[in-house]
Order: sequence, then structure tokens, then C-alpha cells
Amino acid sequence: MTDAQETAAETTLRTTGGAPPDDLPPAPVPLLEPREGIPPVTADADGLAEIVAAFAAGHGPVAVDAERASGYRYGQRAYLVQLRRAGAGTALIDPVGCPDLSGLGAAIADAEWVLHAATQDLPCLRDIGMVPARLFDTELAGRLAGFARVGLGAMVENILGYALEKGHSAVDWSTRPLPEPWLHYAALDVELLVDLRDALEEELTRQGKLDWAHQEFAAIAAAPPAPPRKDPWRRTSGMHKVRRRRQMAVVRELWTARDQIAQRRDVSPGKVLGDAAIVEAALAVPTSVRALSALNGFGHRMSRRQLEQWQAAVDRARALPETELPQPGQPVAGPPPPRAWADKDPAAAARLSAARAAVTALAERLNLPQENLIAPDTVRRLCWEPPAESTTEAVATVLAGHGARAWQIDQVAEVLTGALEAAPA
Repeated sequence: MTDAQETAAETTLRTTGGAPPDDLPPAPVPLLEPREGIPPVTADADGLAEIVAAFAAGHGPVAVDAERASGYRYGQRAYLVQLRRAGAGTALIDPVGCPDLSGLGAAIADAEWVLHAATQDLPCLRDIGMVPARLFDTELAGRLAGFARVGLGAMVENILGYALEKGHSAVDWSTRPLPEPWLHYAALDVELLVDLRDALEEELTRQGKLDWAHQEFAAIAAAPPAPPRKDPWRRTSGMHKVRRRRQMAVVRELWTARDQIAQRRDVSPGKVLGDAAIVEAALAVPTSVRALSALNGFGHRMSRRQLEQWQAAVDRARALPETELPQPGQPVAGPPPPRAWADKDPAAAARLSAARAAVTALAERLNLPQENLIAPDTVRRLCWEPPAESTTEAVATVLAGHGARAWQIDQVAEVLTGALEAAPA
């Protein structure tokens, strides 16, 4: 057993949701106010210059958070950026008034940035010129440490003993001016982030997992922006009901028309036309505005002009020649869905079953989620196309080729090598 396995097995923190300890912790203390109060929102060049100077002169890690307007506006741009650093205090910045924060990013480039669920905020921060060279992700750290609840509020409560204010995470952050209660919530989101980071670093060190975390954080910081998704219309909710190619063309045309309108209006696509309405029209393939208006989602509240634009999209799909209709499914890179393995390749199915069982058992011993121990897709690819020789070295090479980090390979290569020897029942 490795040091990490021994330490994880002995952990006494409330990480797995088991029976409560004999000595129950005290009730969390409500965190009602930021230490220096709520700072004003900075929305001009002069104010931003002061923040840049203050944070450049600060010391230690920088807590960073961003608020978006998901469900209200088109895209995932940031509408508020919050930062906190020792010696600089807390800053709230309006990226609408200050759309270029590259100067701020450069001023804190040498610092470690502390974020919670970093992969959610990094894209919108990158868009405004803020890209960390080093980071500490408190959510991912919590997963690696074995905490069952890794939301920011739950972790601050369980680890630091404070209760954060709740209720404003899903509001329309594009609102101007931002209401004071929202700013209060936003400032508190970075108030204890560095304290949480320090406590998690101590716990990861105790469990022998700090190097694992550093490897994960480095991979996140080095990851390039995600490429545009191919055929995003295929992710329309309810798409599984649409089976005919002509119907798929209707989904594609309606989705594309909706996306163009949403982008032009800067509103969430769902506020223009719901996914359920798109699927309803695709299944019916209406031939007139009157037929369209009878479908769910195209009711009496929709104007004649709106109905005509949606019917025009349907008509475009109806007019397409067979050769231009979308194919039933996207070409899949990699192995088929696991449910098909037993018929397509019983030996691969046996390998996958054994590999999953081995990863599950190891993850339990290490006290961390299976998907953080090794990506499920990596396991599937290994089992579908195993190396010619079932050696630990060969398996390690395959895992590295699929992007597994060194610590993951060290932990799983041996057990996965054994799983590759599994035979069909």
C-alpha cells in the first residue's frame, strides 16, 4: 500500500458522508460581511489602474472568481470579476466597462491564482485577457482529498466552519446597476478562498496527494481553449426522439436560426425558442404557419412574424435534397458505446468489466472519485484497443498517450494491466 493509500484509509475528516463523529463540530458561523466591507464596482480605466497597482503590490495567492449570465445572455462572457489578495483587499470589476483586463492579468502573472471549479471560469477570464500561469482549484482539491460535497459553500462550511450567503449564483449578472445584495454575495465568494486553499493544501499533504493535485492544476493551466463543438445542434435536448434524416434537418435549421437570433439580440437561445419546441416541430414537419402554430411551443403568444421565420426554417429543411440531409449520427472517434461491446467484441467487454471493477476498488482505497483517478474514456480506449503486450510499461505508454498524468499512471497502470488479461465469461 502506498503512503497515499495508507493516509487516505486513516483520514478522520468528514469526507465520505459516513457516520457522524462522536464529537459533532459546532454549527457553522454565518459569514455576514467582507472584512473590509463591499468595495465599489470598478468600471473605468482610472479605477482599474488603481486595482492593478494594488494587486501588483500585494503578496501571496490571488483569489479569483467570475460571474456570468448563463440562461439570460448569449454566450458565457463574464459580467463581474472578483479578486482578493493579501495587501490589496477585495476588488470587484465590471468587464463591460473594463473589457480588457490583460494588464491586471500581467500584474498578478507570477502569483498562484486560487479558483473554485477553475474550468468553468477560465474560458470567460481568458476572453478578457486573464490567463493564469499557476493555479489552485479548491473544488478539484476537495475531490482529490475525498470530500463528498465539493461546492464552495459546503467546503467553506465543512473545513473552515463558516456559512456563506446563498441564493444569488443563478441571477442575471448582466443587470446594471448590480444590486447591493448581489455584490455582497460576490465579495464573500472570494473572502475565504485563500484560507480554503491553505486548509486543503494541508489536508492533501497529510494524505500524500499534494503532488497529485499540483499535476492536475498544471494540466488545467496548460490546457488550450476547447475547439468549437462540431454539429452543436445535435445536443438539442430531446434529440433522441428524432430518428429520420428529414426531421434532423428541421432540428438543424431551427437550431441555426435560433442561434443567429439569440446572438443578434444577446439573449440566451432558450429564451428565443425552447428545445422542446424545436423537437416538436421536427417530429411534425409542419407544412404551414397554421400547422406550426398548433404545436407546443408555438402558441398564441408568438407573433405572426415569428411564426413565419420558424416556418421558413422548416421549409428550408423540407426543400433539401436527400444528399444534403444530415446523417443519423456523428462519426465517433474511439470505441463504440460500452453497451454494444458484448456483441461486437466479447473479449473487450470482459476487459472493460474487469478494468472498471479494478478502478472502482482502487478509488475507494484511495478515497477519491473514480473519474479523478483515471478518466473513464481513457479506460474504455485502453480496453478496446489494448497494447500488443500486456505489460505495465506498455499500458503506461497507452495511458500517457491519452493524456493521463504521471500520478494517475503510477496508481492504475498495474491494476489495469491485470484487467487486460480478463477472459469472456
